[in-house]
Amino acid sequence: MKTIYTNGNIYTMNPQEPMVQSIVAENERILDMGTHDDMLLQWGRNEANIIDLDGKTVVPGLIDSHLHISSVGINSQELDLTGVKSKDDLLAAIKEKAISLQPGEWILGRGWDENIFPDKQIPTIQELDYVAPFCPLFLPRICGHAFLVNSKAFMQSGYHSEMSIPYGGTVVLDPSSKRPTGLLLETASTIITKHIPKKSYSQLKSALKMALQDAVSLGLTGIHTNDPNYLGGAIQTYKLFDELVNEEGIGPRSNLLIDYDYLEELTASGMYAGYGNNKVMIGAIKLFADGALGGRTALLAQPYEDSAENFGSAMYDNEELYRIFHDIRKNNMPAAIHTIGDQALINVLDALDQFEPAKIRDRLIHVSVLNKNLINRLKTPHRIADVQPKFVPSDYPWIVERLGDERANFSYPFKALLQAGVLCAGGSDAPIEPLTPLLGIHAAVTRKKIGERHNGYNEQERLSMYEAIQLFTLGGAYATNEETEKGTLERGKLCDLTILSENPFTMEDADELLTTNVEMTVIGGEIKYQR
Repeated sequence: MKTIYTNGNIYTMNPQEPMVQSIVAENERILDMGTHDDMLLQWGRNEANIIDLDGKTVVPGLIDSHLHISSVGINSQELDLTGVKSKDDLLAAIKEKAISLQPGEWILGRGWDENIFPDKQIPTIQELDYVAPFCPLFLPRICGHAFLVNSKAFMQSGYHSEMSIPYGGTVVLDPSSKRPTGLLLETASTIITKHIPKKSYSQLKSALKMALQDAVSLGLTGIHTNDPNYLGGAIQTYKLFDELVNEEGIGPRSNLLIDYDYLEELTASGMYAGYGNNKVMIGAIKLFADGALGGRTALLAQPYEDSAENFGSAMYDNEELYRIFHDIRKNNMPAAIHTIGDQALINVLDALDQFEPAKIRDRLIHVSVLNKNLINRLKTPHRIADVQPKFVPSDYPWIVERLGDERANFSYPFKALLQAGVLCAGGSDAPIEPLTPLLGIHAAVTRKKIGERHNGYNEQERLSMYEAIQLFTLGGAYATNEETEKGTLERGKLCDLTILSENPFTMEDADELLTTNVEMTVIGGEIKYQR
């Protein structure tokens, strides 16, 4: 049966036919589009299902190009430390959780950020032991690249001073006592995580289901999500998404990024990039080239401004990086590489340049610290910059302390990327940042925290509303080589729509986005969410 979405302000994001009033959907796709009167006259008979949009604004279905959707769900069941304002408040939250648990039960959660603490100090292991003396503790920082643990967690892991730490990881030691401070960086976390009890299949499915439903309620019709480390490997990850999205009809279209550690498992099962259908599909192979700016583990070409001997951390040396890309290409897969620092990006591009492009674009995730030469190297139809606009209000102004004025003034340069012709997609990196795509769009347009009164950090890099929304529509389609299937509203493309209560394109102040509601989310012509 045909469904007609009509009487709306429908922005197609297609320059050839920029606005229509009515869209006709059939068999998941857009059959026709045009004026309200013409579409009703031509298609409004034979029991067509007519949806009156009542003048609401419609954009192509919003796509989040990089997140960890299962972690969003799992975190909602654990200790949420996002926005905790001080070390004392952090310790109080841990103590309250510890009191509610039995001795030996793990305290799990994430989201702390010492950069918003007045003294920027994190708890010592002695303080962590005091508030949680009987429960092992594992708390990732908001960036997911630094971790707090207590002595109980070290005991569970069998840690000792001679233990081999995975390459790229650090157990931070007290300079005088040479004993652990309770802070782990990067891959050192694995000495703890392998001892945390695994969640059951039903627990994982319940958490994932809730997060997928949240995504649709926020207007997302598509996500590119990296989950095998949370969901028990590549095969189980695909199985969970297949059951929820394909069989039960829950959630947005899901492109699954598979961590490099699971490449062999993936290929042995017969899966490959593009395996699946337009609802659940295997995407690229994900790996980390470096860490994060917050913990000074992002790999820089010049040392940190506030740590003169520190250049950050490479997850692999250049020889190993080449071998990994050779392995990925041998299996005809694209790569999705976390690269925050400029030296990390240099190392990755130097290695990638030695291989023929894959059939699906490689994606460079975050690309936070750039220069003009690196932007030129990103300008190719075979690569896409996968950026997270919400990082800007989260990281400024403290990022200036890390990088100094010159590098900070050329960080997250979204406008420069677009003007150079670099393909860009927009994501949240949730749960690092909120899942809400309208907040990402707001950050791309304003480049400032909500409520701040200035012209934005590096205001020359602010995007227009059209450019920002395009990051989360056509950009997301480019990231998976699906620009002929979605990203704009055109005849023959998938009928994925996000319907908003207000019109972003006519707003005098982008802060109006903050009070804009998602009225309806349509996936394949079917209403999946309605406010």
